[in-house]
Amino acid sequence: MRVISHLRSRTAMLWMLLVALILSGCGGQGQDAPMFRANPARTGVFPSNGPTRLNELAWKFKTDVRNVGFGSSPAVAGGVVYVGSLDNWLYALDARTGKEKWSFKTDGGVYSSPAVAGGMIYIGSLDGRLYALDAETGQEKWSFKTDGHVGSSPAVAGGVVYVGSLDNWLYALDAETGQEKWTFQTDGAVYSSPAVAGGMIYIGSLDGRLYALDARTGQEKWSFKTGSPVHSSPAVAGGVVYFVDTEGYLYAVR
Repeated sequence: MRVISHLRSRTAMLWMLLVALILSGCGGQGQDAPMFRANPARTGVFPSNGPTRLNELAWKFKTDVRNVGFGSSPAVAGGVVYVGSLDNWLYALDARTGKEKWSFKTDGGVYSSPAVAGGMIYIGSLDGRLYALDAETGQEKWSFKTDGHVGSSPAVAGGVVYVGSLDNWLYALDAETGQEKWTFQTDGAVYSSPAVAGGMIYIGSLDGRLYALDARTGQEKWSFKTGSPVHSSPAVAGGVVYFVDTEGYLYAVR
């Protein structure tokens, strides 16, 4: 299965990320990192410093991922670490101690990385759904069904959740209710996680294009054609969109 091959390739990197998060001097001490790559623009610039030297392991938490590993990256907010696992569960852990606060089971592996906004957790699952959960209790508030795996990590901005699906669609949903605001269809599966900046949504597709859409309406403003599928998630900074394709090219598009 193609998605599993991507999961395996990211396992080592994501284990390193999780260990770095929980090393002494980091867990629970800095500012929040509420979503994949720190913010909706996906810049990867986090608001606090990580540890500068290896001291000791503060804690570790074992999930039942067996030989597949993690696909989800952790989000940190309000002293809690939220992370998905390919054992089908989303876990909420105390950032200081690693003690489990709550867990939520989906019907598929959780490759998507959680987003935290407005007291809610938003997470995609390979069962094809995007879930909205109460951040304090883990209680499900709503879920939205797509026709493909949701490995894309949701972005939350302006009261809207944006997420892609392997059914070729990008969805914009009301963050409070889950009601669909608009959708945009590409000609390929959307593994990419959307970036939100300057009233625009930037998203890659396996059809080989990067799309720029109006965040309010979903109307296409422009698209950029590469020579191969775009699996990566774009980052936006200084009026430039950065992304890579599966042939190994790095693009910077104004």
